[in-house]
Amino acid sequence: MNSETELPNLVDPEQPNSCFLQKFKLYETRSKFYMIGRDKSRTFWRVLKIDRLDPSELNILEDPATYSDDECYDLLKRIHEGNKSMGGLKFITICYGIVGFVKFLGPYYMLIITKRRKIGVICGHTIYAISKSEMIPVPNPAVRSKLANSKNENRYKKLLCTVDLTKDFFFSYSYSVMSSLQKNLCDNKTGPILYEKMFVWNEFLTRGIRNSLKNTLWTVALVYGFFKQVNLSVSGRDFKLTLIARRSRHFAGTRYLKRGVNEKGRVANDVETEQIVIEDAAEGSPVQISSIVQNRGSIPLFWSQETSRLNIKPDIILSRKDHNYEATRLHFENLVQRYGDPIIILNLIKKCEKKPRETILRAEFANAITYINKSLTDASRLRFLHWDLHKHARGKATNVLTDLGRVATFALGLTGIFYCQVTPNLGPEGLLKGSFFEKNDDSGKCLQHSCSRKYEDDDSLETEISNGSDDASRNYNVRSPMFQKGVLRTNCIDCLDRTNVAQYAYGLVGLGHQLHALGITESPDIDLDNPLAEDLMRVYEAMGDTLALQYGGSAAHNKIFSETRGQWKAATQSQEFFRTLQRFYSNAYMDAEKQDAINVFLGHYQPLQGKPALWELDSDQHYNVGRRNDNVRSFIKRSLSDGHMLSESDSPIASADVGHNQPLSEIAQGGSKGISESAPAISTCESEISYCRFTSPMPCKQLFSGMQEDQCLQSDNIFYDEHDYDCNFSNFLNSDWLSSSGNSCEEETCGRSFASVSSENLVNGPMVETSTSVSESGSTKKGKEQCESELSDDNGILEYSKSFMNWVDNGELLFL
Repeated sequence: MNSETELPNLVDPEQPNSCFLQKFKLYETRSKFYMIGRDKSRTFWRVLKIDRLDPSELNILEDPATYSDDECYDLLKRIHEGNKSMGGLKFITICYGIVGFVKFLGPYYMLIITKRRKIGVICGHTIYAISKSEMIPVPNPAVRSKLANSKNENRYKKLLCTVDLTKDFFFSYSYSVMSSLQKNLCDNKTGPILYEKMFVWNEFLTRGIRNSLKNTLWTVALVYGFFKQVNLSVSGRDFKLTLIARRSRHFAGTRYLKRGVNEKGRVANDVETEQIVIEDAAEGSPVQISSIVQNRGSIPLFWSQETSRLNIKPDIILSRKDHNYEATRLHFENLVQRYGDPIIILNLIKKCEKKPRETILRAEFANAITYINKSLTDASRLRFLHWDLHKHARGKATNVLTDLGRVATFALGLTGIFYCQVTPNLGPEGLLKGSFFEKNDDSGKCLQHSCSRKYEDDDSLETEISNGSDDASRNYNVRSPMFQKGVLRTNCIDCLDRTNVAQYAYGLVGLGHQLHALGITESPDIDLDNPLAEDLMRVYEAMGDTLALQYGGSAAHNKIFSETRGQWKAATQSQEFFRTLQRFYSNAYMDAEKQDAINVFLGHYQPLQGKPALWELDSDQHYNVGRRNDNVRSFIKRSLSDGHMLSESDSPIASADVGHNQPLSEIAQGGSKGISESAPAISTCESEISYCRFTSPMPCKQLFSGMQEDQCLQSDNIFYDEHDYDCNFSNFLNSDWLSSSGNSCEEETCGRSFASVSSENLVNGPMVETSTSVSESGSTKKGKEQCESELSDDNGILEYSKSFMNWVDNGELLFL
């Protein structure tokens, strides 16, 4: 694509044909609510009628007519005149969208946004947060039943109100903020189907009005997580950095009440993080945009921890042993459907402990990945990397970030980034209906005009820009777009503190590549002492605190960030101690009620008259209490970790295009080419579209030239296989290849077998058996000398072992 290629003509979101209602006025009569909605430019008005005479049912009618300002005024005047005998038409409030409708034991309530605030802009589309909301009973007081003022009804109302909509919820009228930028540009899905996304938290609350009206003009889709946009500059070039964290509504909840995976493959604390860079361009010039997406989520096994008011670190229990790891497989199938492959797993939990806790999960997680990889092709295998962040954090914080940066560079080389150029006013017709990327009717694959070029070296990523006499006269050489394919999935135990550090390291490396792709910097590298690194760290630190408060009850432990900034050590220690106590108190005393509120908000629990109240049940998860069908018997179901309650749309990782039972290998071979939510995101034709893969500016063997392989295979890193599978240890690299110090395990006691330890922490599952031969363990000193002699060449440059190269090419597991 050269500079003469015509860019897509995308619709301005401010134009009237965008058909987005953004401001509403609510009126009432004795028999009806009237909601009057208009677009931002005041060109058309619509009317919604909500019946107030039925005490228990929701009846909504949308007037199909479109009104002008004068016509709307006349309509309201006639309504007032017609209802004068019963008090006429009364103005209630100005609002900015319907959050949804909810019913407990008595009437329906309408949740509306009464104040909003602007928090960012993406390609001309405004992103809002909620400043104030109200819950209004729908029936008029004369027809409400006695249950409307009952003790339990008021308690449910109070419980729902503990979900604070003014904190960490955000939305947009014209931009699908629940999806990534790449997804929005490559998918033409709009309307009600977007509310079924895993990141739309009011899907249940809006289900009734969406089913009735078959549109989403009156509602807003709320995303829960984190949104931050900052203006930054490099060498006089300005750009906007946007960081978005989207928390999944599936298996959502609090720290100790939601752990691991459920039977549908949904994991706790599942958060998608997107980092968007948009350059500030002169008016009328093409705008360059780029994004990278990464993921965090609980370890996808059946495990739990019991909340304790006496023990600040409860034991980790493998609650249920799934011999075929079906739930784990479903989880990774879903990741492939959403992001494509490869799936790179960065596991940050400890490899050595005096009292085994995390190591139990570490061993079982390795078993699960290896078992799943047996059925996959070499190309679609899961890449699994163990790296004990806690161990390495005992050194300098900058060393930890440098080491994680090397992992990030490698992962980014496998997945690539998303990059494209668009016209400045990226409107809904272009952004949401795929005018930038056309749909091929025959293949259904995402195509781009003249987009067959692939970037195979780092130099080709540079944007060619010839500078004119002023910014407005710049002649941009428009490049083919690049796409992210695959994702880095990071986890620790809580997926909060250590995970956030790793995600920052990935974001920093990604930012360097994004700025380089946009032509803002000459090199894709950003040093830790660069002011940009500090700016990005503050944004990621804010995200980490927000996500930790949501899931864990306190801000994140930011020891590494504090040390990197040179914060006084004593201040850091006191801060960490306070946050530990705050998290302990929240988990022990507040999380149960918080979990109940989440379950009511998401519709996982729906009250029924004559059935046990939510607070009468002895566990948060694990209940099905339904009222969807009169013939469906209400019941209470107890299970250890399935955590799925009644929810019509919560089908097991299903979509219209891809069945959840489809093997992971078939999904990988099927070529899911881009980021998706519950189905292959961007079906593409490889001959028509390019998928960028960043390659390091240095040869692969020199990429980690400062690393040393660990002494020898230590027993604490043995692969545990319950199926007596003949484990080929050449597929595992047990090394501190990211650490130049080459430290061995910090605790010698870790060398013992975990067979007896694991059996104590398994419920309904067999023991984990291990065996270690003398040749596998070896002596530390001898192993170190041998490794050094094998890894060094004549030039003193370290070579990769065969096991590491195997991991690069085929997946497998990598122990660090």
